[in-house]
Amino acid sequence: MKTWTPKPEDLRREWVLVDAEDKILGRLATQVAMRLRGKHKPEFAPHMDNGDFVVVVNAEKIRVTGNKLDAKKYYRHSGHPGGIKEIGLRDMLATKPEEVIRKAVRGMLPKNSLGRQLLKKLKIYAGTEHPHEAQQPQKIEL
Repeated sequence: MKTWTPKPEDLRREWVLVDAEDKILGRLATQVAMRLRGKHKPEFAPHMDNGDFVVVVNAEKIRVTGNKLDAKKYYRHSGHPGGIKEIGLRDMLATKPEEVIRKAVRGMLPKNSLGRQLLKKLKIYAGTEHPHEAQQPQKIEL
């Protein structure tokens, strides 16, 4: 018996629209990461990009549980001594709500070139408007 591997011409990518309003951050991120990878399809292959394009709207209305609004911190470093910066989740949601979802999904994708390729298929918008109407994304409920 041989193992079947999907060929690039066998792949079918869809565009899906996810409304993040009143969704919990981590639960939304796991479902989005699964869609990006293609794990919901029967022809899933761990070494291939056969997932869907995901458009997330209303990123500014995402929810978190517990004390995360005050306790969760995001760090970045300039590379210079003493160059570490930190920003809280509450401030990040106020200034760049798209980055909160992007960082959560990025942490759930592979840490290699495949993960970077998958992340390019994620489109996040703070409000309800998005420029992907021509692709006719299908609204799904996660």
